[in-house]
Amino acid sequence: MEIAWFVGVTGFAFAMSATPGPNNTMVAASGASWGVVRSLSLIAGIGTGVAGIMLVIAAFGASLIADPRVSETMKWVGIVYLFWLAWKIAMAEPANPGSNGTAGGTPLSFYQGALFQIINPKLWVMVSGAVVTYGQAAGGEGALKIAILLAFIFGFMTIISTLGWAALGASARRFLTTSRSVCIFNRIMAILLIASLIPAII
Repeated sequence: MEIAWFVGVTGFAFAMSATPGPNNTMVAASGASWGVVRSLSLIAGIGTGVAGIMLVIAAFGASLIADPRVSETMKWVGIVYLFWLAWKIAMAEPANPGSNGTAGGTPLSFYQGALFQIINPKLWVMVSGAVVTYGQAAGGEGALKIAILLAFIFGFMTIISTLGWAALGASARRFLTTSRSVCIFNRIMAILLIASLIPAII
């Protein structure tokens, strides 16, 4: 395996993971509402989901992502779910006085973060690009070896990126000193989440 391949895959994984999208919007909102520590389960779930889907598709399902019926179904299921998630973020309960700046309720769980990846439109774009571009570029390497490497790189970069976004959200908490400011922030996050769907809808 050439160094150029690792550099290319890592750069692509970072670009796709770090740019705004559903996962990063979720963890930024979670960081602002509950802090980084309480968001770690969600972050781990997202990273695990990304790695798992990348592993399965790269090893066994390259033809699946080429089927337009599958991609279209996944796209619209994901869009509907994300509109619901945007509503949940927008309606998140602001922090109560004396709650140490954390919101009421509970953050999304490990399983919610992992299972969401199945219908995450941005992830399927990322998986398709990685498998088609870097799977072929690996040449004579075994399919399973390539799949494991892709899963590890994309899962790791996703965790690093979502940690950064959660920290960004948590850092915004110092400015969210009133219930009104928390509500405004959550609604901005919900709008950004919906905005991230525009390319998929169009």
